[in-house]
Amino acid sequence: MAAVLFDFSGTLFRIESTESWLRAVLAEAEVSLPEPELIRTARDLETAGALPGGASPAGRIPDEVAAVWDIRDMSAELHRAAYTGLSRQVPLPDPALHDALYDRQMTPAAWRPYADAAEVLGALRERGVAVGVVSNIGWDLRPVFRDHGLDRYVGAYVLSYEHGIQKPDPRLFATACDALGVAPQDALMVGDNRRADGGAAALGCGVHFVDHLPVAQRPDGLRPVLGLLG
Repeated sequence: MAAVLFDFSGTLFRIESTESWLRAVLAEAEVSLPEPELIRTARDLETAGALPGGASPAGRIPDEVAAVWDIRDMSAELHRAAYTGLSRQVPLPDPALHDALYDRQMTPAAWRPYADAAEVLGALRERGVAVGVVSNIGWDLRPVFRDHGLDRYVGAYVLSYEHGIQKPDPRLFATACDALGVAPQDALMVGDNRRADGGAAALGCGVHFVDHLPVAQRPDGLRPVLGLLG
């Protein structure tokens, strides 16, 4: 393999818990909630699927969100509308907190790299293997990589909202291969979503899946990638 393409959320990084997300936003806004209410609100937000990169909606998607849900990663506007639409199903002390929650998940502080991410990315660079990030997302994740010291390993970022194309559309993977100067058959796609990331196979890329787990529960999920390169 001449290149490895990585998904972002659930593959190289993991979003904070819904409770941590809510606590951070309330603290920034200097808004207090009684502890039982805070815990209940965080649980309701998680059930609603309001945290990008977190749990999927547990129930029926509201009508006002359903129209954009399947195409939410095609633009920044659609992404924000989808997730703030889910968040607004849960009452908060101030309506402005819904946008504040969305803004929080775009900050580097809301994300943690998996424990073996730097090790694996560094090993790939030592082997001369190019690295790309291919993500269905509605905002610029580059600052997350820079803040956590992983940007130096990445040769290309291909983000759905910047191209108006979502995985599993093969064109997004083709864009990444072109950016890295490699043929699709010489690239491996690593991700956590069988449908979205599996779309790379249609282009001729190899595909390897990891489990989308909390950071503490997946200390070495990326290391097998190195063994796949021969």
